[in-house]
Amino acid sequence: MNEHDQHRMKQLLQQALPPVEAEPEPGRDLWPAMLRRLDAKPESPPLFSWASLDWALLAGLVAFAAFFPASIPVLLYYL
Repeated sequence: MNEHDQHRMKQLLQQALPPVEAEPEPGRDLWPAMLRRLDAKPESPPLFSWASLDWALLAGLVAFAAFFPASIPVLLYYL
C-alpha cells in the first residue's frame, strides 16, 4: 500500500466513523435508581416456573422409558 492509498483509506475511515464524544459518563446519576430498585418490594413469584417445566419433562421421559424400554439406549446415547 503506497502513501496515496493510505491517505485515501484514512479519509474514508474518517468519513464513515463519526468522532467519539468527549463525555463517556452517563448524563445522570444511576445510583439513586439502583437504590430504589434494591429497596422496592419484590414481585410475587410467578405461578409457573421453569423448575416445574423441568420436572414435567423429566416425568415424561421416565414414563416414555417405562412404556418403551427399548428406547433407553437411544436416550442414553443422546445424553
